[in-house]
Amino acid sequence: MTWDWSAVDAFMPRFWDGLWVTLQALVLGALLAFGLGLVWAVAQRSGPAVVRWPVTAVTEFIRNTPLLVQLFFLYYVLPEWGLTLSATVTGIVGLGLHYSTYTAEVYRAGIDGVPAGQWEAATALNLSRPRTWFGVILPQALRRVAPALGNYVIAMLKDTPMLFVIGVVEMLGAARQFSAETFLTVEAFTVVGVAFIVLSYPASLLLRALERRFVR
Repeated sequence: MTWDWSAVDAFMPRFWDGLWVTLQALVLGALLAFGLGLVWAVAQRSGPAVVRWPVTAVTEFIRNTPLLVQLFFLYYVLPEWGLTLSATVTGIVGLGLHYSTYTAEVYRAGIDGVPAGQWEAATALNLSRPRTWFGVILPQALRRVAPALGNYVIAMLKDTPMLFVIGVVEMLGAARQFSAETFLTVEAFTVVGVAFIVLSYPASLLLRALERRFVR
């Protein structure tokens, strides 16, 4: 086996395009997961039973079915019901929806970890429900769960190659296309593997630092 630098040069334009798609799906999917997960958590923690039970059922269903199945459902089944999304948007929605059910559990653990005295103090001060949540409870809960949320961002990064099955050409998809056309597999897949390490390892070090700081 020999290393061909010319193959790397030929692959790099596709790699940069794939990297952009990967980061786009990761960032937007993470924002969706964080926002929707918080909605799930608050609904399960303080919503009425008519809201709490359906939310619990939906999140449990999503969390216990494979991401791959959900991507196929969003991309191939929803158009049968009149809702058609582009492959990239479907990938972002799929990642965000899937991981929102995990971040919801993280949020809920953080909310439950807020001392009961904080709730009692908010009640004694006659704070409204929105002010209690956004001014007292959530700031404390989010500080506790920030490292755990970051772990799911890394997990989402590792799941972005699944988007290739619905036609999203992310980093690994770009390598697959390049190797299929040129039969040069080593260079393309090595570049992608190194890219995943470069993206994920520094992020994991940052999360460890955040965890050490927040648990003090």
